[in-house]
Amino acid sequence: MAGIRVSTVIDATPAQVWDVVRHVEDHVDWMHDAVAIRFTSRSTSGVGTTFDCDTRVGPFRLTDKMEITRWKPRKAMGVRHVGMVTGTGQFTLKAMRGGRTRFTWKERLSFPWWMGGPFGAVVGGEVLRMIWKRNLKGLKRIVEG
Repeated sequence: MAGIRVSTVIDATPAQVWDVVRHVEDHVDWMHDAVAIRFTSRSTSGVGTTFDCDTRVGPFRLTDKMEITRWKPRKAMGVRHVGMVTGTGQFTLKAMRGGRTRFTWKERLSFPWWMGGPFGAVVGGEVLRMIWKRNLKGLKRIVEG
């Protein structure tokens, strides 16, 4: 299982950051590995919302099936991955001095055998960490824009 954590400080309040992050369908605008998002539930926000995210990392392409498990406006959004890659993830927003926000993204993921299983989790975890750091730069750019 890969444990991945990336974080950034955004020059905006948690409410301003949440106004961008809460729109799950727009995550493709700042997540370079997310190609498309399709909701599979009637809801498009909040706990219980389900969606498929077409993901591309190098030569690997898969559809990541997810369910929102935590939804605390201006504080946190959690997901469970239930497709080929399984695990949990969470975004947290923490208010900082000067109207800034620490945005943290944590994931615990298990990879299928054809992606190297436990070995793939180690290598894949490092690759994803680099991609997600870039993703957070994109989020920061959009929010601060």
